[in-house]
Amino acid sequence: MFRKFFGKKNAPQPHQETELDREISALYGILVDVMGSDRLVLQAGKMDALRYMRSHDPAERVLALRRILEENPTLSPPPKKSEIQEQVVLLSEMIADIMARRQIEDKIERKISEKLEKEHQDYVKDIRMQILREENNSESPHDAKKREELQGLEEIHLTQSIMELLRPQSLEEIVGQERAVKSLRSKLASPYPQHLILYGPPGVGKTTAARLVLEAVRGTELCPFSEEAPFIETDGTTLRWDPRDVTNPLIGSVHDPIYQGAQRQLADSGIPEPKPGLVTDAHGGILFIDEIGEMDIMLQNKLLKVLEDKRAFFESSYYDPADEKVPPYVKMLFENGAPADFVLIGATTRDASSINPALRSRCAEIYFEPLTPAHIVEIVNNAAQKLNVELESGLAEIISEYTIEGRKAINILADAYSLALDRADDKTLHVEHPVKISKQDVYEVAQVSRLYQYVTKKASSKAMVGHIFGLGVSGFIGSVIEIEAVVFAAEKGKGTIRFNETAGSMAKDSVFNAASVLRRVTGKDIHDYDVHINVIGGGNIDGPSAGTAILAALISAVTGNKIKQDVAVTGEISLQGKVRPVGGVFEKAYGAKQAGIKTLVIPKENAKDIPKGHLGLKIFAVDTAAEAFKKIFAAPVEFVDETKDEQIKKISSTTVTSEELKMLTGD
Repeated sequence: MFRKFFGKKNAPQPHQETELDREISALYGILVDVMGSDRLVLQAGKMDALRYMRSHDPAERVLALRRILEENPTLSPPPKKSEIQEQVVLLSEMIADIMARRQIEDKIERKISEKLEKEHQDYVKDIRMQILREENNSESPHDAKKREELQGLEEIHLTQSIMELLRPQSLEEIVGQERAVKSLRSKLASPYPQHLILYGPPGVGKTTAARLVLEAVRGTELCPFSEEAPFIETDGTTLRWDPRDVTNPLIGSVHDPIYQGAQRQLADSGIPEPKPGLVTDAHGGILFIDEIGEMDIMLQNKLLKVLEDKRAFFESSYYDPADEKVPPYVKMLFENGAPADFVLIGATTRDASSINPALRSRCAEIYFEPLTPAHIVEIVNNAAQKLNVELESGLAEIISEYTIEGRKAINILADAYSLALDRADDKTLHVEHPVKISKQDVYEVAQVSRLYQYVTKKASSKAMVGHIFGLGVSGFIGSVIEIEAVVFAAEKGKGTIRFNETAGSMAKDSVFNAASVLRRVTGKDIHDYDVHINVIGGGNIDGPSAGTAILAALISAVTGNKIKQDVAVTGEISLQGKVRPVGGVFEKAYGAKQAGIKTLVIPKENAKDIPKGHLGLKIFAVDTAAEAFKKIFAAPVEFVDETKDEQIKKISSTTVTSEELKMLTGD
């Protein structure tokens, strides 16, 4: 074999072969079978071994084998005669290793070829089936008609809605929320933006402000939001927690391959499909949840977990991390979770108690303020300019009487605009000349929509006996409460007190407190009169904040002193005649402003809760009832003038300091 490989010309000259020569020749023959003759000659040439291969000396022939197998052309000198046999054995083992490797490689190659062939056949089969389906599922006439109908619907486009047209396009157009917008912008423009909860009545611009603030700050210096930062908006009323975690558009969910219809590629392999939710869509931007107070508490807890981890994690009993068929993106979602690094902005018209305390503790809170009639007038006038309409004088003021919501004011104007346009003889007139909207159009809208004037209680410059304006608050809206009192002479010590049953137990307690203070400051016993105290409208007074107002109405009715009707008062009254602090003073100021009140009397401890001169009101913070009476009554209240012993006797059931006694008796 060795002679055949080298040919007659290059073959070594004949000599008496020994056993060692035959072993070496056999090794060369095996190499020819393993490597091929051409490759062997090429390798020998590279390793400078050809001249040793042609040699008659066994040592040189062994050296040639070593250079070829070890791929080292620098090996030398040839082995000594005593080392030849040992090296032949080593070379035999090396060739055996090569043959074993080659055998395994051949086996693997055969398997690869078989698998490729099978996959090729499967691919051809899928292509064939797809072609058959396309041929068999040709569009029927019924399907073609449905498709044409859908295409026809796509061609129909109405003009933009009027709400879209009149929506504020810049922060300057958001009326009446300057402080809230300033606070919102400062928190988002910071290098460390905060999660936020926006409180306030509906229709004051919470959603619009959040969207416009993001547009204003993203891409600016220090702001972490990029130019492409998303603003993902959703509604808390539509987000519900599914205890089975089958669907969760907010956090994300996992579709198992059996019951929930994961995509076919995954379902055929039994692989669950994780689907990231809105928290991942908002990654790098803002997730705005309107009416966040309507969300399930459990879903709020899950959202809290996402805010802490900045990731949304998925779980499924169908997921097998060892399955090689699982796509890399599915493996990443299950093992690392989906990125969810965003800033949360929640808006609600409910109070803070409707939101998870743990979630609230991680958010800064901003209160949007109720709109005053002046704000509504400004909103209506701005909308009229965008609509290119002319308003009759005083029309905007009329709309401001029917609503305190900017959105509702726009709706009223839009309805009146439609009536005015329909009334016009030339329907194209509005293109060249502004349409004029009259007051009658607004009144007709109010009648058709069953609107009523939001503010029916009006202040007056004329003082009255036994009538006063108190203040209440519901949610984020303040309002005035009309309280009136009348007294009639009765048999001494047998008088009665009548009070609204619907006013509430705390309001009744305020009446009794007022009766005790009345006796202390006037010396008159309430039981000598038949007293009727009425809360006009029959509303429920939730709390003791009407105490000072009830006391003033009662003293006015008993003494005949008149009460100013452009003054409103709030504050709990104590038996010592102290005006104690109450809640909701900021909102109550808006209610007073709506009713035309000019002067507001509040407890001294609430002075820090409201800016000085807020809404143009004269605000007086008082510590005692006597101080309040100076602002409430048109004329000074005359207190009793008795000896100290008689005063102490009359109030022996109550312990007061000498200073309080002096203040309450006027001494």
